[in-house]
Amino acid sequence: MTPSREKLLQLMDAALKAADPAVQIPRNLPTKPKGKTIVIGAGKASANMARAFEQAWDGDMTGLVVTRYGHAVPCEKIEIVEASHPVPDAAGQKAAQRILDIVKSAGPDDLVVCMISGGGSALLALPGPGLTLEDKQAISKSLLHSGATISEMNCVRKHLSAIKGGRLAAACAPARMVTYLVSDVPGDDPAIIASGPTVADPTTGQDALDIIRRYRIEIPLAATELLNNDIHETVKPGDKCFDGHEVIMLSRPQDSLEAAAKVARDLGINPVILGDAIEGEAREVAIVHAGIAHQVANHGQPATKPCVLLSGGETTVTVRAKGGRGGRNSEFLLSLLIQFRDHEGFSALAIDTDGIDGSEDNAGAIIDPTSWQKAISAGIDLREYLANNDAYSAFAKIDDLLITGPTLTNVNDFRAILIE
Repeated sequence: MTPSREKLLQLMDAALKAADPAVQIPRNLPTKPKGKTIVIGAGKASANMARAFEQAWDGDMTGLVVTRYGHAVPCEKIEIVEASHPVPDAAGQKAAQRILDIVKSAGPDDLVVCMISGGGSALLALPGPGLTLEDKQAISKSLLHSGATISEMNCVRKHLSAIKGGRLAAACAPARMVTYLVSDVPGDDPAIIASGPTVADPTTGQDALDIIRRYRIEIPLAATELLNNDIHETVKPGDKCFDGHEVIMLSRPQDSLEAAAKVARDLGINPVILGDAIEGEAREVAIVHAGIAHQVANHGQPATKPCVLLSGGETTVTVRAKGGRGGRNSEFLLSLLIQFRDHEGFSALAIDTDGIDGSEDNAGAIIDPTSWQKAISAGIDLREYLANNDAYSAFAKIDDLLITGPTLTNVNDFRAILIE
């Protein structure tokens, strides 16, 4: 492994450690209730969060948390179930209904603790009135391929749901409620994280319809009728079900960027944080990042070498070809590699901090000055792979995939570009 790759992996490790919710939960425990404690939740980090709470809580509890397949951890008192992500399945639908049934038994002396992290939108798959799971699956697939932002996708999802958009909080009333959040969205808006099942939603069904029309997504008649029916609106700010509700943000993308920046300084590298909420088409965002990297290399601006550009947020991929493999971070890095070509002095990695980039088994990829030459030696045209949305296959051929396995957290994209 080259020294540049070793440095990048140190930055990644620091970013992931800072995003671990298990570190923060013991420091943010609620007061004990007179009645029972119920733990619920959904998301890629939710099982890890539940285990941390169970280990820190001095008292009895029951509950159910749903996480992605492969992201479960053992708990003694809280049941952990697994379901599909990013496209929902029957297991997620069953888990969502069970969670609703559990909290409806809660009374005013009880405490409901909700663990929410990215991925919860797909994992809490409870279709709204008149919709089927198949409807939700088809709409989810269309949204994922459309290039819509995470806030746009979650606006549609919550308005077609029977549990998201504050509806879970309404079901918990009159119990006291605490929501722990791990943010995977630009801006860290609780209403967007996992489509905000326990927080108020300011958007409307008409907003969701506008998004559907903007991206030319076909939806069944039942979905159109649901979005046009004010009776089935999400729960709005000011609703009494939110009285006394405490929302605690455990981990944010910015926390990971700052942790990586500290390690960079310790290594004698100048860190520049470009932003924690960067959105846009992955391949286009890469071009902008490459331009900044060249400015550092050629002119010492906005920092002198050695320098690392750090950024987070959530890019998007508009799928242009069928059969390609790879998530947004792999596509970002492939586009970046093409911009760098065989230039010396540039190395980079881009990962999804949950350890799974899209629906593949890699967190992302890592490149250095040897990557372009490896592609030439392998006789592959990286531009063709990018055109076919097939970044995973390209990096597999040059042995530059980055595979971490599930990290049990999720603060979205982490990108680091090292200029030496």
